[in-house]
Amino acid sequence: MKWILVWFMAICVTSLCAQDTTKPYWYGRSGGKLPEIAYGLGEDRLGGAKMGYIDTGVVLKIIDSVKERYQIQLSKYHTAYIAKADVTRDSAFVPKPFYLTNRWRAIGGDAKYDSLFITMDERLPYKSWMEINPSRIVIELYGVQSNTNWITQVTSTLQEIGNIYFVQAEDDVVRVTIELKHHQHWGYTIHYINGRLVVMVKRQPEVLAIQNLRIAIDAGHGGTNTGAAGVKSKIAEKKITIEFARELEKYLCSKGVEDVIMTRMTDTTIGNTDRVLWLQQAQPDILISLHLNSSDEDTVKGSSTYYKHIGFRPLGMSILQQMFTAGMADYGNVGNFNFLLNQPTDFPNSLLEIGFLSNVDDEKNILNPQFQHTTAVKIYEGILDFLRQCQ
Repeated sequence: MKWILVWFMAICVTSLCAQDTTKPYWYGRSGGKLPEIAYGLGEDRLGGAKMGYIDTGVVLKIIDSVKERYQIQLSKYHTAYIAKADVTRDSAFVPKPFYLTNRWRAIGGDAKYDSLFITMDERLPYKSWMEINPSRIVIELYGVQSNTNWITQVTSTLQEIGNIYFVQAEDDVVRVTIELKHHQHWGYTIHYINGRLVVMVKRQPEVLAIQNLRIAIDAGHGGTNTGAAGVKSKIAEKKITIEFARELEKYLCSKGVEDVIMTRMTDTTIGNTDRVLWLQQAQPDILISLHLNSSDEDTVKGSSTYYKHIGFRPLGMSILQQMFTAGMADYGNVGNFNFLLNQPTDFPNSLLEIGFLSNVDDEKNILNPQFQHTTAVKIYEGILDFLRQCQ
């Protein structure tokens, strides 16, 4: 009987081992032009819902492969997905038993930014988002434990960063909260410099005058990306957005705005990723992206504005309200929008769908040079309203 029991237990152990479904994994680094991580495998015409961008060189634990994406292990209970094209295998990487956050320091050493430096053992993944009422930036650092026992804030130099604090939200997730001194978010940038994670928080301009701002205008589509087409005129969206963009540039300059930049000036093919990278280098104070809408139902009409981050919603709302005064119907203010140019956290941005090319009345307006001028005036006045709210 004793030998039968031993034999039975051996069979059970062997069976359990045979049922071990642990997946093999390997390590890589983020790369490419603009690596971003996504929540899942869902898709729509703008891509799946995204967590946000991450810096290059970030360590990624690859646990699965699904079509064009890898699944990555962020922490014990969190996973995400990233495009395979944005991952390079790091065969030399040897993981440590654990990773720590160490010294934290916040200082306002730049003319336009306050910065928080977090010393880290490794370039680890992160996610961030904005909160309002009160205004805060929240960052989750994955795969890390806190070894931070003080946070140094050089208060005499900080103009935008208020309180900074963190919690060990999970065994291997540190949640960082940065409170802002102003109610309006003006943007932030996260990246690694050597062994430190840097959060650059953009300050509110000292003088809230439109003439002091750098304003970026994006004429949607262009080149091989033609966009929608007019219901009667058959004109391509790309040809009209550049007309609206030029008229807006002209009107802003006439009002004393000297620093206006354009993502495209001609009918040129420029990918949205390249536009974002260029804008991140140019660092505008405000981005307005101009588009024209379309629908399968020819009765649908009106203007709409779009944002991804809740801290940037006021800009789009101010512009949309002004478009109503130009006689445009209300198609809505759309949040959490997955468009690539709404994704950056670096500067307030709004996408304006001026009207519907698929609607006869809207198309008539869109093709009218006087309406193009009126739209420029309304965007200008919307930016002024936005700046008044920041007082």
